[in-house]
Amino acid sequence: MQKIEKALAVVLGSLLALMVLDVTWQILTRFLPMQPSSYTEELARYLLVWIGLLGGAYAYRKRSHLGIDLLTNALHGNARRVLQIFVVLVCFAFAALAMVYGGTKLMLLTFELEQTSAALNVPMGYVYSVLPLSGVLICLFSVDHLIELATAKTEQPADFDSDVHPYTDADAETQTEGNGQKEKQKQPDAVEA
Repeated sequence: MQKIEKALAVVLGSLLALMVLDVTWQILTRFLPMQPSSYTEELARYLLVWIGLLGGAYAYRKRSHLGIDLLTNALHGNARRVLQIFVVLVCFAFAALAMVYGGTKLMLLTFELEQTSAALNVPMGYVYSVLPLSGVLICLFSVDHLIELATAKTEQPADFDSDVHPYTDADAETQTEGNGQKEKQKQPDAVEA
């Protein structure tokens, strides 16, 4: 999974760089005495769609999506694990049904109807192919997360970035130490005043 994650990061970075170049060219052709480029706006729109959907799969892998974790944080032990597995299964089901199945049907329909984009004249099926692709990636990442939850010997934290979340033990100790130092620094100020 690490290789897929790294490859996805490289693809996203490349698409973003391409979009920056595309938009820069669009701006230059507007203001320099040249013929304004007709395809750059459409290309930027499709690149943004691809970055958004593939970026969503990447964020799912990194567990960076927004989530309401009040219930998960309130539960402990087996109840937390069951809830986490349920959430991952719901994400898997959505990705499989809406993105993979529905996206594949949409992609095949546009290929069948021979629908092309206005400026680039590219078959729209290629544009829509990002739906099943990102859905498959989310499904793979969900299976990996399920395996991780099922084989974990200790309680897994709620789905957040544990390095920056305020409820992790390491951060709580750091915050406690930091607050103690701040209080020590404030006390002399209060005494002097």
